[in-house]
Amino acid sequence: MNVYVGMSGGVDSSVTAALLVEQGYQVTGVYMKNWTQDLPGMKCPWADDLADAKRVAVQLGIPLKVYDFQSEYKQRVVDYMIAEYRTGRTPNPDIMCNQEVKFKLFLETALADGAEMIATGHYAVVQKGSSGDARLFRAKDVLKDQTYFLYRVTSDALAKTLFPLGMYKKTEVRSMASERGLATARKKDSQGICFVGSVGIKEFLGQYVTAAAGSIVDMQTKTVLGRHEGAIFYTIGQRHGLNLGGGLPYYVVGKDMVKNEVYVSRNLNHETMWRTTVRLRDTHWINGVPERSSLVARLRHRGSLLSCRYKDDILYLDNPERATVAGQSAVIYASSECLGGGIIAD
Repeated sequence: MNVYVGMSGGVDSSVTAALLVEQGYQVTGVYMKNWTQDLPGMKCPWADDLADAKRVAVQLGIPLKVYDFQSEYKQRVVDYMIAEYRTGRTPNPDIMCNQEVKFKLFLETALADGAEMIATGHYAVVQKGSSGDARLFRAKDVLKDQTYFLYRVTSDALAKTLFPLGMYKKTEVRSMASERGLATARKKDSQGICFVGSVGIKEFLGQYVTAAAGSIVDMQTKTVLGRHEGAIFYTIGQRHGLNLGGGLPYYVVGKDMVKNEVYVSRNLNHETMWRTTVRLRDTHWINGVPERSSLVARLRHRGSLLSCRYKDDILYLDNPERATVAGQSAVIYASSECLGGGIIAD
């Protein structure tokens, strides 16, 4: 079987390709050229990543292709992210990248190019259901599990996808890379924004939006406590980066994008900080709307799994949860199966 492997130049995709070669697949590596723009003080690592992918492809004796998706990526992921931040929401570009690029554009391009399946280095598990549909399950490594970022992938796309790392722990993957002498065995995992590496969100957004300074206001007393560099850069629940002096920490509990004001409180029990119901928009279900009563949801990457019920685009949490963030995703599970989810509306 002819499998095209998305090779990012990292250790996970390198081991993915190696395992598939060893399992007898006809493997072609593909580097997705999504972003190449440097930012002030920050060099985009794409050229180094491509060089690493090439080194591993040579080691494995497989061809490596480059798919240039820069235009589509800018339109489908970057522009979406910027638009969401402008409204005051906090989006997750990794989720949109998976939905629009890796498991749509890459999949479609690879299939048209002769692939029968695609594979990536995601930590997740796909299983075929009794009716032949593809179902998504959490990975063996609970700390590396990436189903939170994959919940918007369709069942049809999952049916054409292999996740060879789903049953391994990250430590095992590192060991397998070392045992095989792969060039990326000791390469650190990428951090920061998915497509520009270690650059911070403030530095990135600063290239595309004009952010004006404004007031940081105590929610209870309405007292101006300090100044901020732009309300767009702040997230509900945030406590770092406020520069409001000593004493008990302040938390961001709200913001007004029109007035360009950020509202804070020292009261962790402030009404805006806790929710028992979470309204969702743009819901997506991998195999249909869940009808089960016993569900759990994750409201942020690596957040706790929260017992809940779902009905008509509303999550009803069994216990109050602090600092839900508009624009982030609520991902819903039945036991270890990822059913889908939606974007937190407010």
